[in-house]
Amino acid sequence: MDLSLQIGSLRLRNPLMAASGCYGYGVEYAEAVDLAALGAVVSKGLFLGPREGHPPERIVETPSGMLNAIGLQGIGVFRYIREKLPELRRLGATNIVNICGSTLDEYVELARILSDAEGVHALELNISCPNIKEGGITFGCSLHGTFDVVNGVRKVTPLPVIPKLTPNVTDVASFAKAAEDGGADAVSLVNTFLAMAIDVETRRPKLSNIVGGLSGPAIRPIAVRMVYECRRAVKIPVIGMGGIATATDVLEFMIAGATAVQVGTANFVDPFIWSKLLSGIDDYMQRHHINRLADLVGSIDTSTREKQWVSS
Repeated sequence: MDLSLQIGSLRLRNPLMAASGCYGYGVEYAEAVDLAALGAVVSKGLFLGPREGHPPERIVETPSGMLNAIGLQGIGVFRYIREKLPELRRLGATNIVNICGSTLDEYVELARILSDAEGVHALELNISCPNIKEGGITFGCSLHGTFDVVNGVRKVTPLPVIPKLTPNVTDVASFAKAAEDGGADAVSLVNTFLAMAIDVETRRPKLSNIVGGLSGPAIRPIAVRMVYECRRAVKIPVIGMGGIATATDVLEFMIAGATAVQVGTANFVDPFIWSKLLSGIDDYMQRHHINRLADLVGSIDTSTREKQWVSS
């Protein structure tokens, strides 16, 4: 059976990607997981320079999920190229680098630098982190800002460009269209939902940043709906994420329209999840006599439901 999929010029051996922010830079998991067996590893977000992020508390467990306000702590692009990328190349990983910027120029400069780095296979533009005040989300919540960042990066790199969209907007499909118009090869969605938690005994926020991003199974049905909407709005591939923990979850996203998926929060629960997901996908394809996984993408049948809705 053929599990390979195409994202712009990038061919993935299977649809499973390790999501940015939940897998370090990839090398941290190398002793537990064969990184070359994954569709791709998406790096922790990189600015030009190092970043400390927010002080503790930065993670809070919630029902069926978690809140985080890490604040995009990171080592910066130059240390990534010098310290992490050589090992990722040696391990045979497919590397998608998540880049962050406080300004449009920072995104463009990061794209230039990484385009010259051996072993970088695509760029994911983080324009959707909900828990930093500067840059990022400012671009991601503006149609013009989304277009400008994607278009600016597109002009300086031959690598596939994949903006990561925020769910914290009214109509996410319009942002996918703005990204496509700007020259994106694909879009990834969703990033976390803006949320907060309060300690009722102290009446203080549980996160030092007060608000953070909600991820995990609690958001999955909303994320599936947003992937479905974006798939209908654009011709470029959609990469889905949000609460994926089982093979059924992967398949649901793909049937809704995702060409590939990213797994994030579930890594904290089960670092060995990847083989289980692949086994479940393989079993489904055998039971349904599917030879090419790509044939499943966007295969949702809504005809009966639509007829029932019209008649009612």
